[in-house]
Amino acid sequence: MPIPSSPHPPAPLKNRRRWLNVIALGALALIIAVGLLVHGWRAPPPAPVVNHSYAEALEQAHNGKPGAARVLYQQLSRTDLSDIRRSGLLTELANYPSPQALKILDGDLKRPAPLVQQTAIDTVAALVPDAQRSVLIGPLLDDPDQSVRFCAVRALLGLTPDDLGLYYASVQDAAEQYQNTLASQPPNGESQLELAKLFVNTGAFEKAFDALDLALKLEPNNLQAAVAQVQLLDQRGQTDRSRQQLAQLLEKHPQSALLQYELGKWLLRHQQNEYALLAMAKAVELEPENTVYRYDLAAALHDLHQLEPAQRQLEDILQRQPANRRARTLLIRYWQENGQLQKVQVLLAELEQLNPDDPALQQGL
Repeated sequence: MPIPSSPHPPAPLKNRRRWLNVIALGALALIIAVGLLVHGWRAPPPAPVVNHSYAEALEQAHNGKPGAARVLYQQLSRTDLSDIRRSGLLTELANYPSPQALKILDGDLKRPAPLVQQTAIDTVAALVPDAQRSVLIGPLLDDPDQSVRFCAVRALLGLTPDDLGLYYASVQDAAEQYQNTLASQPPNGESQLELAKLFVNTGAFEKAFDALDLALKLEPNNLQAAVAQVQLLDQRGQTDRSRQQLAQLLEKHPQSALLQYELGKWLLRHQQNEYALLAMAKAVELEPENTVYRYDLAAALHDLHQLEPAQRQLEDILQRQPANRRARTLLIRYWQENGQLQKVQVLLAELEQLNPDDPALQQGL
């Protein structure tokens, strides 16, 4: 009887087939590799290098360290910055003027990013003289984004017709749009304060009073609106009423640095300079970090020929904010007046380290 054949091939045959498969796969891999080499195989592009210098550049510019302008300009040349990061850098740019800074600002004013555009507008307002400001900001009065248009209005409001030049009519039109928009919204303290500024610009003083009254009814402790009302009364020749209102505010808020500062400004406007110094010094005491108060105190001291105390106030600002160009250039001027040329040279050298293209250096301040 014949023996039936086994359904499974013998072991040597199985091993032979396995080896043939391995050899075939190896040959196929070799053919593919050779083909890639012949046709010029290219590796995938490397992952982009993450730039970690943004925070360092921001800190260097904010704290007025040597080379600050250079690293600030370098960062602003990047194309991968988020809008919020770019805005942060543009804010610092106000202390580093130069042709390069203006070129950067001009580009960012045209950038279709409202946050960046608004920050650039504010920086131009801080950096550029009134007569030149409208040339840069004026085109944005027709920007498609409403928030950008109104930001441009705020930056140009109050400039003279000569300063506005060709943009005078555009400012009036955009200001009217802004006014109508604010009036159509549910009122609050901020919107009424903005409305009052717009009314003052057009000479509608009674409407400005009404807007400020409404702001204070809605927000009785809105000291910004209260101060605006004091200023408007004084501007309109109602000196006694403005003085009485300011006195009442101070009685309610004796520890308000803002009100003490406004009292100092009011007294300066009415030639009561020595009393003004006391009020402004009190404002600085209440808010020692407020460099606006301290700067204006320095200017008032200087005007009363108290040069050394004025210099000390400016030195204090620079200790707190080494990047504060406004305080630095004023201190240089005061030291020049006082003949302290060695100190002048030190400050100029520091300024050159910060920003060698600063116009103050070019003008031989």
